[in-house]
Amino acid sequence: MPLLALFDVDGTLFLTHDPLSAEALRDTLVEHYAVVLPANAVDRIDHPGQTALRIAREVLRGAGLDDRAIDDRLRAWCARFAAAYLVLLAGADTSRWQSASGAAAALSRLGRAGVRLALLTGNPESMARARMERLGLARFFPAGQGAFGCDAEARSELIELARGRAGSWPAADTVAIGDTRRDIESARQAGIRSIALRSSRSTNSFVGADAVCDDLDSVATTLLAWAG
Repeated sequence: MPLLALFDVDGTLFLTHDPLSAEALRDTLVEHYAVVLPANAVDRIDHPGQTALRIAREVLRGAGLDDRAIDDRLRAWCARFAAAYLVLLAGADTSRWQSASGAAAALSRLGRAGVRLALLTGNPESMARARMERLGLARFFPAGQGAFGCDAEARSELIELARGRAGSWPAADTVAIGDTRRDIESARQAGIRSIALRSSRSTNSFVGADAVCDDLDSVATTLLAWAG
């Protein structure tokens, strides 16, 4: 069976800081939960590699809410967050957005070789796909595949969802590619292999990664070697 390659978005395929996400997240939490949040509410928590649901929980805990007050409305909030982001994005100039160097070429290599591609990201699905569209990478990631930040709070659960959407793809033939320690940790928890991609937000430690690469061309080469 060919490999299923699950690609993270932020820091892996998409390299540009996007303040619209934090703005939409904060504003919709304020509206949805009637809390007071500072403008830098997201920056105050350890958010790289987290899902949208988990980031929201941590921000709301910081505002004094307990989990019982958070849980009932969290999924509904996530849909609201995604919609608010798309409204902001519609009026934004993204001409300077950058994809990772060689992203299209690397994904094309993998697709031609029969590697199955899907997104695995803490972004809500509509946000992730809008970003891929603007970067010219949407064609590599078919609808109905992958898993996203409103689907589950734990990243390891996203991996299980992505495998299920691919037709119960075997864990032994599934690989997660990401740039944070959480990408690597969640892959280990889900029993799949991982490739760590060094990025501007990466640490020097990727304990447990099955491979560490400096660019997407190397990621593609590694995946093709594993695919035989």
